[in-house]
Amino acid sequence: MGKAAKPQRFSARLVMLGFGCIGQGVLPLLLRHLDLKPRQVLIISPDHWGEHLARKHGIALLHVELTPHNYRQVLGERLAAGDFLLNLSVDVSSLALIQLCRERGALYLDTCIEPWPGGYDDPHLSLSERSNYALREAVLALRRPAAPGPTAVVTHGANPGLISHLLKQALLELAADGERDVPVPATRQDWAKLARTLGIRSIHIAERDSQYALAPKAMGEFVNTWSVPGFLSEACQPAELGWGSHEREMPDDGCRHAFGCQAAIYLTRPGAATRVHSWTPVGGAQLGFLVTHSESISIADYFTLGHTDAPDYRPTVLYAYHPCDAAVLSLHELAGCNWRPQRRQRLLENDIVDGVDALGVLLMGHPRGTYWYGSRLSIQQARALCPQNNATSLQVTAAVMAGVVWAIRHPDCGIVEPDEIPHDQILPLCLPYLGEVSGVYSDWTPLKARRGLFPEDLDLDDPWQLKNFRAR
Repeated sequence: MGKAAKPQRFSARLVMLGFGCIGQGVLPLLLRHLDLKPRQVLIISPDHWGEHLARKHGIALLHVELTPHNYRQVLGERLAAGDFLLNLSVDVSSLALIQLCRERGALYLDTCIEPWPGGYDDPHLSLSERSNYALREAVLALRRPAAPGPTAVVTHGANPGLISHLLKQALLELAADGERDVPVPATRQDWAKLARTLGIRSIHIAERDSQYALAPKAMGEFVNTWSVPGFLSEACQPAELGWGSHEREMPDDGCRHAFGCQAAIYLTRPGAATRVHSWTPVGGAQLGFLVTHSESISIADYFTLGHTDAPDYRPTVLYAYHPCDAAVLSLHELAGCNWRPQRRQRLLENDIVDGVDALGVLLMGHPRGTYWYGSRLSIQQARALCPQNNATSLQVTAAVMAGVVWAIRHPDCGIVEPDEIPHDQILPLCLPYLGEVSGVYSDWTPLKARRGLFPEDLDLDDPWQLKNFRAR
């Protein structure tokens, strides 16, 4: 284990909602980085998974499934002013929990804005109304500028979350490499101006997970290196992406929203059925899944200059995800079964024998070509740095821990997205757990990836148009 800095003082109660792979992985980090006694922690989980770990640390675990009918009763009596609700659950409304925390004066953090069960596929709602875009707009609508209230950090895992801080550092690294003497931007407008000055047109959250176990995926089984229910939810949602000011034409399956910030669009097809060309230092060129994630929307919104409907500048932002090979096979089987989830689910943990998770930002459009900046973390490094984690989960749990520490230090900020948090206050907490963090240049472009195939589908004048990234 790495030696931690002096733990952050915290004297109230921490309630952890959900105790799956991320909850179990973040617990040792919280105990390492917070001055926290076991009696101050309560875990609420709908199942018994991880009960042995909670018992090992002397932490109470309450088995109850939260619903729209009981969450106020269950949580209300267990949250007081100054307490912390760490929401690592699925199928529990983030909006409802944030409202409750505001009433109780409690701090809050989640890794994803979740609806109640059925919220992702409610037939009474349009695709737009049940998108991540809509969920984000609903949470941001709770903001009260005059009286922000207790800090609620939303969507602060690896991505969304950590990736926004890596992006800011990547922009500074790119500026320094170009011998630009630029001060660290102080406002969102300054960050957007820096990205525009550097020529950034497209940003991929480009991830490649090469971890594997010896036991192959079986038929009728979904295998993954992190929450299977969480991945199934986002994989089956319509693809969403931040929509750049340089884009010349809307995709045939693309739609705008009739409300909100207008920084993103959605496609009328699942993310797991939408492939995009991308690149990482692990494996090079890849076909990733254009999976909907909140950071694709929030980053595009944060880096907008000018009017939101017709901005002077905004990059196209999307998540190009190549999960572990077993998960890729699981997605192919899922699509073949008309998106009906497999009955068996397997999370790769102790059975992983090798592999790396490379998670970073791929910045495109600047004079030096393509620049990937991020974390390359092996399974061996993850196990040595913190128990209960694989390479994928540790990138998430380190960011969760850092977000919790930041919220405790800044308890009166109201609802905050990762892009709004100073990156230099988060990265120092995360870096000891991220393996190799560095930047890599490449001459890769999506036109090079296509190698002359289907030239009628391409925009040869501008390699950074979305149509060039999409796989036929």
